[in-house]
Amino acid sequence: MKDDDHVCLCYRVSKRKIVNYCKRERPPVASLISECLSAGTGCGWCVPYLKHLHKQALENNPNPDLSLNPKEYAEKRADYRKTKKR
Repeated sequence: MKDDDHVCLCYRVSKRKIVNYCKRERPPVASLISECLSAGTGCGWCVPYLKHLHKQALENNPNPDLSLNPKEYAEKRADYRKTKKR
């Protein structure tokens, strides 16, 4: 996933914004990422991915990333919205 791809699709919050927020604010828990443009407070799909980015950023990983491409990510989210299953 590239920096400007959206992780939170409900509120269109990019990976870049989330990673920069985590590096700058160093929130002690991933749930505080919601203070970054409400990321993670819509459908809930992105919460595990926010936790993953949070962990990587706090470990000082220079390039936190998700293992999905944007198309695959959006397709999985569409399935999640229909079934509520990951």
